[in-house]
Amino acid sequence: MSLSAVPLPIEAERVVEPPRHIPLGPSFELIEETTWEALAASGRQLPFAQPVLVKGGVKHWPAFRQWSFEHLATVCESGDSKAPVKFTDGLVEQGVTKGRPFLPVAPYLRELGKAALKPADPEAGLLPVAELARLRKQPGERFHLNWGHMQSFRPTTLYLAQWDILEHFPALRKDLLIKSLWPGRRLTWEYVFLGPSNTVTGLHNDFPHNWFCQITGTKEFILFPPDQRAHMCPAKKYDWGATLSDINVSRLHEQPREEAAFEKAHGFYARVEAGDALFVPRRTWHSVVSREPSISLGMFGLTPSEVATGGAWATLRDWAHHLRLYAWGNCTCHQVLPGRGGQ
Repeated sequence: MSLSAVPLPIEAERVVEPPRHIPLGPSFELIEETTWEALAASGRQLPFAQPVLVKGGVKHWPAFRQWSFEHLATVCESGDSKAPVKFTDGLVEQGVTKGRPFLPVAPYLRELGKAALKPADPEAGLLPVAELARLRKQPGERFHLNWGHMQSFRPTTLYLAQWDILEHFPALRKDLLIKSLWPGRRLTWEYVFLGPSNTVTGLHNDFPHNWFCQITGTKEFILFPPDQRAHMCPAKKYDWGATLSDINVSRLHEQPREEAAFEKAHGFYARVEAGDALFVPRRTWHSVVSREPSISLGMFGLTPSEVATGGAWATLRDWAHHLRLYAWGNCTCHQVLPGRGGQ
């Protein structure tokens, strides 16, 4: 069935009934915001110990100037690239692993382009724009987020997440100035995230460092250093290269045990806008909520020595998983079917 034959769910399902309980959630402070010029003047070297948001960090990239939903739709229609790709629903790395639909990309991107014309409400989201402006004048102040926002919708949209776009369209690599983020000898992996507003990436951490680059739209990040692991409720569910959390940030009010643990955490908040680059250190717990239809890139980087250590361990664990020796039937890579351990 083609995508044009079915309604395209680009809006999250709205919750009509008011929430009975709004969690307090963790305390936060604003992430460090800087520029490339300030980083160069400071003499700091990668990898940074804490998350850092480089404002306008990729505005000099050709991708920032050229990658619109329409441009990528046109690219996806070229050659033999009309073959469908695998989508997920609007909630990534959280809850039950379900079957993912294979759909053509170009019609989806054009619908996102139409949705992007509608401006986002500046007072909605985890942190209203006016409050963010106030907090920027009060460095180091601790605050709480509006978790009622997460109860105002259910992420039932389609989301093209972690797509290895350069594998499908290698000509796009010239639009990404990867060495400006990862200088020196590093192996890199690039994935694109394409989706509407109110998509959610569940709480997790990755073993490589990551530069998250926002090409269009705005996303809200919550980040927690590795020393906050005791409050993150690590899950037993297997995901390659990542550790997931049992905390469902979309339904936190329905998880009293996880909510109690989560409230003890201290983290950072980042509003990542078009043209920004966010450095996420390895093993930093994070979750992402999209405020607008977005084109984003995750760019993981490892030195040869990091590949030989953490990468080798991740590969061995993956072999054990596919041999059904580790976490079989409790993973993000195999759909769980009723009455079966996975497929």
